[in-house]
Amino acid sequence: MANKQSYRKFVRYLWFAFWGSILFVVAIFSAASLELLGPMPDFRQLENPKTNLATQIISADDTVLGKFYFNDNRTPIGYNEIPEHMVNALIATEDERFYAHSGIDFKGTARAVFYLGKKGGASTITQQLARQLFTGVRSSNVLEAISQKIKEWVIAIRLERRYTKKEIITMYLNIYDFNYSADGLRSASSIYFSKRPQELSLSESAMLVGMLKNSSLYNPLRRPGMVRTRRNIVYQQMLRNAFITKEERDSLVALPIALDFNPQSHREGIATYFRAYLQQFMRTWIRNNPKEDGTYYNLYLDGLRIYTTIDSRMQAYAENAVAEHMPNLQGEFFRQNLPQYNEIAPFLDVEQDEVDVIMEQAKRRSERWRKMKEQGLDEETIMASFDKPTPMDVFSWDGDIDTVMTPTDSIRYYKHFLRAGMMSMEPQTGHVKAWVGGINYRHFQFDHVVQGKRQIGSTFKPFVYATAIDQLKLSPCDSLPDGYYCVEPAKFGAHDAWCPKNSGDRYIGKRTLKNALANSVNTISARLIDKVGPRPVANLARNLGVSSPIPNVPAIALGTPDLSVYEMVGAYSAFANKGVYVAPVVVTRIEDKNGTVIFQAAPVTKDVLSEESAYVTLKLLEGVTEAGSGVRLRHRGADKTNPIFRDIVTGYPYEFDNPIAGKTGTTQNQSDGWFIGMVPNLATGVWVGGEDRSIHFETIAYGQGATMALPIWATFMKQAYADSTLTVSKEGFTAPNLLTIPLDCDSLSALQQQKSFFEKEDLSELGF
Repeated sequence: MANKQSYRKFVRYLWFAFWGSILFVVAIFSAASLELLGPMPDFRQLENPKTNLATQIISADDTVLGKFYFNDNRTPIGYNEIPEHMVNALIATEDERFYAHSGIDFKGTARAVFYLGKKGGASTITQQLARQLFTGVRSSNVLEAISQKIKEWVIAIRLERRYTKKEIITMYLNIYDFNYSADGLRSASSIYFSKRPQELSLSESAMLVGMLKNSSLYNPLRRPGMVRTRRNIVYQQMLRNAFITKEERDSLVALPIALDFNPQSHREGIATYFRAYLQQFMRTWIRNNPKEDGTYYNLYLDGLRIYTTIDSRMQAYAENAVAEHMPNLQGEFFRQNLPQYNEIAPFLDVEQDEVDVIMEQAKRRSERWRKMKEQGLDEETIMASFDKPTPMDVFSWDGDIDTVMTPTDSIRYYKHFLRAGMMSMEPQTGHVKAWVGGINYRHFQFDHVVQGKRQIGSTFKPFVYATAIDQLKLSPCDSLPDGYYCVEPAKFGAHDAWCPKNSGDRYIGKRTLKNALANSVNTISARLIDKVGPRPVANLARNLGVSSPIPNVPAIALGTPDLSVYEMVGAYSAFANKGVYVAPVVVTRIEDKNGTVIFQAAPVTKDVLSEESAYVTLKLLEGVTEAGSGVRLRHRGADKTNPIFRDIVTGYPYEFDNPIAGKTGTTQNQSDGWFIGMVPNLATGVWVGGEDRSIHFETIAYGQGATMALPIWATFMKQAYADSTLTVSKEGFTAPNLLTIPLDCDSLSALQQQKSFFEKEDLSELGF
């Protein structure tokens, strides 16, 4: 009887324990749901979990050029973009019964409790998502950790009720931080393997799944051996769950960890200068385009998609061209500025007191000066800090150098480096295809495409010729006297006559306009602007998109204004577009995170020149590359008989045989070298020079545009032509249907017109 009573008592206790446990669990879950254990997300947060989304910058050929973000470099993907083998690896490794449970794996929980976690944890994928979205990093306090775990269970169940299994997997892979700004699977695929998620191999997917355990610990850059071991555990789990065979597992474990690491930051990657410009463009656009509710888009958090005109292939070729030519040119500049040749290097033709002024101005413009000023330090203290040795990382063409030098010495060191700016544009649409603002954005952040405005030299002369052609209907075959010439001061309100000289004081009697422009003859440009006037030339340039000041003086004929590469390429493009100016376009459309178009670009165009005048100007510019300062585009190697074609490194292996309209430009003392070249569907401009005008080559052999800038253009075009996926034109420019101006200088009619036009004693009736 006693045994029977004991048995009943035991059974009663079991039932009490059973129902007590259930009531305890219910109470705990209820407490969590009622937020007695801390705040819980409401249904709206569960329907729209808040994650920061990076803004994507997308090229015209559908490549992500970069992103704008604060801390989260996250771009969401859809389930259909996740490889099936990655889903299998994830489930096999993290949650074998994922499709069977409703957020909590009770079998896995019991196992974890019984074995104290030695045979795996109990967190399902849904629980891990709940922790990532809402509960955060596990607390080191036991009671808080238990509270977090309970809340994760409740949130996991709620998530399972509101989302499908596919959506939960997608959300989890979109939100996980894989390190190195690889927030989410899309960023991780791009940063670790330079691929899109759907292109990942099984080996690559397994590595990323292995990192989900602890991405800081399983870091493939720091601990490749540990990561490989972890990846092989993923294979074993896939074998255990019949996703792969033993033979596949055995072959996969032998593979090394193969990365194609491509870090993504605002100062690294492709099109860095363009991305910096785009950032300012977007800030202005956001200020002027509020949402319907009056709030503003956040460039760094709202997951916008900015579709740009940049072609990633052309951009890469442009950056390659700069990186190929500039170290060679820099090497020669260093050689010519050794201390035994130039005591004030890198400066030339200035006195020491002017050097001191340049250096002081550079200090006052520096980041060091700005930060110390913000700290309230006086100028004497700040200036003294520039002479204290400091550890720093400095640029070199052979890679960054860790060194110790004073900030003053570092400023002077950086001034030795020649800079470059390059932009390429489609004349018919205004679409900017490539943008290289400098030689290295991390060390030289000044953008020489749009910020830098430098004297343009002879690249301005086509505006003078185009004005004369448009007003006077001149032909490239027409000739003018090439002799010493002065523009009288009374015509332009000046005090003294303007009497430009030709380079080297060379004069040959008469030159055709084609020959004169090809050889940048100053006296011919002076005669032309004397006849048409500087104001019409300046007006033409303004109508072609030049916004920088252009003075009303005849000296502009030789390129005295300071203009940007951006302005010059836009203006030249009108010649290739039948006289119609199309403003440069960098963004075609912007979408919000849901794919709704919130901006669509509209072209800005202006008829500036007649189609005939534009075409005649192009034929003049073709002469530059056929027999003028751009003729080295047609040659292989250097012309040893002429010092201006001296082979400074490897010659000029270009040998272009297609029509090219172009113009070189060299400013006074060789401070600036320019080349702008065009084919029918692409106009590209290049500038090369020092940071200051007193930094330049001593001789024109190295300091001219044909040596400093033209090789970058040629290297870029060679690579563009070699890419069969691009359609850069090799055809000639299309002539107008009605062409009244003679272009064939060898024809009898042209020669007769030239004679009747210029052999008259009185040219006043013709505007001369």
